[in-house]
Amino acid sequence: MTESVTDKVVEKISDNSLTDSVLHAGNWLSDNQDLLIQYAVNLVSALLILFIGNMIVKAVAGAVAKVLRKKDMDNAVVEFIHGLVRYLLFVIVLIAALSRIGVQTASVVAVIGAAGLAVGLALQGSLSNFAAGVLIVAFRPFKSGDFVEVAGVSGAVESIQIFSTELRTPDNKTVVVPNSSIIGNPITNYSRNATRRIDLVIGVSYKADLQKTKEVLARVVNADSRVLKDPEPTIGVVALADSSVNFVVRPWVNTPDYWAVYFDLNQAIKEELDKEGIEIPFPQMDVHLNKVDA
Repeated sequence: MTESVTDKVVEKISDNSLTDSVLHAGNWLSDNQDLLIQYAVNLVSALLILFIGNMIVKAVAGAVAKVLRKKDMDNAVVEFIHGLVRYLLFVIVLIAALSRIGVQTASVVAVIGAAGLAVGLALQGSLSNFAAGVLIVAFRPFKSGDFVEVAGVSGAVESIQIFSTELRTPDNKTVVVPNSSIIGNPITNYSRNATRRIDLVIGVSYKADLQKTKEVLARVVNADSRVLKDPEPTIGVVALADSSVNFVVRPWVNTPDYWAVYFDLNQAIKEELDKEGIEIPFPQMDVHLNKVDA
């Protein structure tokens, strides 16, 4: 009987506490209704600023890229500027959204500055890549589509990003090279000039008629219409090697024709020398057996 009365008392006290809590919460909501509405409006406004602002940022960055392409600016440079404009504008949109929910803009800028300094100290390599990217865009040692050799990698330039440059190798692999590695090392651009020289070394036997060999090489080179007449091809003896007399064959071609002419000339020279009976020596070993009397 006593336990039953005690349970009822505890239950009544709990009901009273719950009622008081509900009433207190209701009173707080009633007293702060305007404040909550204002916060809700500000939060929704901030989300709208982020959403709409991001769309505007993409549109503006895209418009900038479109204008630059219409001015025939290199695509690699366009991609770099497009990325830079997009990131900068998004930071502005983010600051505007934060200020809408009551965050002081000056404080945000100070925090971003301090964070930028800390991140900069921690990521010095990334900052150097960014600075190197700016230098690449400013001085333009290569452009989109150029075949280059940088940091030990050869390939066609796909795009210049803020921190790295993408190359496509001849076997269709994508290689991402940090911009700082490009600026800090020699850059070989095979596509910059309109013409290139092919360097071939052709070895013939010491028994060969050198004048006839030179005439045969000249005939083969001049028969290819892709070989330029100016400057004239260079053909001559360059070395008296251990087992051959070496000729250099140095014709000039338009840069896009380089590899096609290179391969075709090698084949044509071999076939023509064989036809003329001019031997191309190859490494060989003579073995002499001496008979020993028992």
